Amino acid sequence: MAFKIDYDSPASLKTFLEERGMAMQKKFGQNFLVNAAARKRLIDALDVEEGMTVWEVGPGLGSMTSEILSRGAQVTAFEIDRGFAAVLKEAFEGQKLRLIEGDVLKTWKKENDENGIAARFFGNLPYNVASAIVADMISAGIRFDEAVITVQKEVAQRITASPNTEDYSSFSVLCQWAYDVTNIMDLAGGSFWPRPNVDSRAVKMVKKSDFPRCKDPATFMKVLRAGFLQRRKTLKNNLASLAGSAAEAEAVLELAGIEPARRAETLTLDEFLLLSDKMFEKARS
Repeated sequence: MAFKIDYDSPASLKTFLEERGMAMQKKFGQNFLVNAAARKRLIDALDVEEGMTVWEVGPGLGSMTSEILSRGAQVTAFEIDRGFAAVLKEAFEGQKLRLIEGDVLKTWKKENDENGIAARFFGNLPYNVASAIVADMISAGIRFDEAVITVQKEVAQRITASPNTEDYSSFSVLCQWAYDVTNIMDLAGGSFWPRPNVDSRAVKMVKKSDFPRCKDPATFMKVLRAGFLQRRKTLKNNLASLAGSAAEAEAVLELAGIEPARRAETLTLDEFLLLSDKMFEKARS
């Protein structure tokens, strides 16, 4: 590293930024994880091995990047802040870091098309786009062998939620369709600088080997979106447009052995998969 950054000291980080005429930008959801033990625990959970490829979203000044590189991985980092990108280029010059500048939601597809995805995915994801990043990649059929993400606690609760709970949503089913998901740890605001007004949670996602477990993934995602379209409505009503009519929706639900009066929030992943297969068969008949 061309210069030393004390990633554990908010005062040092503040001074470092001020000396370079830089500042944290709220619009990008920037918060540095200043808890060294937590950083190590997160990368331990990522199971990084020598020579492995890693996508990192939002590296900031490189505290997690440094930890990943120290384990012999090759990192492709997506950074939207031009100032941080300039620091990263200087700090990790000559190391196995490739920087993709710009909004990850607009750049990751091009990176995937040109170079393929990495074995691992890591990110302290901005709270305002975390769900979109995860959902977009899964919906596009992009899955990593393992991913470790730190998100707002409420987002993590949605990722791991069970049926018949308040947090259970189409996003929950989508994540659990693609990955086995487990909680790693909670991180209070004091673990970050600047201190956010919300608590965070780190989640590990391991690619399911039996994916997609349905006849047509596109139909599955359509059924999922339609089912949760209006949370308080029955499946029969929410699926009417997709099926062609309420009567057709009722017929498909009965073929799947699902009561038409049930709501999407009560269905398990397996029930959604079966329902999507019946919907797919109906469309082809």
